[in-house]
Amino acid sequence: MRWGKWGAEFSTAAYRQMIDDCLKTGITSFDHADIYGDYTTEAEFGKALKEDVGLRSQIKIISKCGIRMVTANRPEHGIKSYDTSREHMISSVERSLKNFGTEYLDVLLIHRPDPLLDPAEVAEAVSYLKQQGKILSFGVSNFLPHQVDLLAQYTEIDYNQVEISIIRLNAFADGTLENCMKHRIVPMAWAPLGGGLFTDDSHPRFRSIMATASELAARYETGLNEILLAWLQSHPAGIVSVIGTTRLERLVQARNAASVVLEREDWFRLLAASTGEDVA
Repeated sequence: MRWGKWGAEFSTAAYRQMIDDCLKTGITSFDHADIYGDYTTEAEFGKALKEDVGLRSQIKIISKCGIRMVTANRPEHGIKSYDTSREHMISSVERSLKNFGTEYLDVLLIHRPDPLLDPAEVAEAVSYLKQQGKILSFGVSNFLPHQVDLLAQYTEIDYNQVEISIIRLNAFADGTLENCMKHRIVPMAWAPLGGGLFTDDSHPRFRSIMATASELAARYETGLNEILLAWLQSHPAGIVSVIGTTRLERLVQARNAASVVLEREDWFRLLAASTGEDVA
């Protein structure tokens, strides 16, 4: 999201360099959405892929659809809205494939819950796209447990991408993670480092979180980011962090976090630092 118009405005060469650097560190999955960069980032990323036909087989592409943004690149959109109709899902995927210069997406996600979502129609679209080989797996994003339960009756759901971090604890309390385990869904955490946590010292729990994370980082001989990401991946649901950054060092930190295994009491120390109280 931040590599293109909505952030660093990478050139094709910069996209290619980041892709190559990611591959060197063992990072192979790239998270997109059709709307990123006002519908421009997929195609910019695709230009870098097209420079080397061998790149596509080395990576996994995740993309999302379902939001209709108001932008000069989509003049037919009169108001921001959601669209999970069969027609829109299929046309969105086909446009994404053209943008990336590929024959398939590894993962397709519905970007936001749509109040007009018809689960049978979504299932038809998913079935068609899989039969055509245009998507390999399917998931959702920002869906609550009851919304997942309904759709799961009609089609297999492999992923649910939601906001989870040390300062965004909803998924631990609203049943989202238990629901993922129930359906064998992989939870993806967007903003896993709390967005602006490290630069926003006005956050009410900033000092306690940073103090506890710093203590643990010293004890585990690692960094703050690694500790906070390890805290997420400790959950038995198998949380996978989606790192939204333009900095390679942050991606390397995320990769290194996979080898950090927190002790149970340390996990609860961080929880208490975030909530301001011990568990009941």
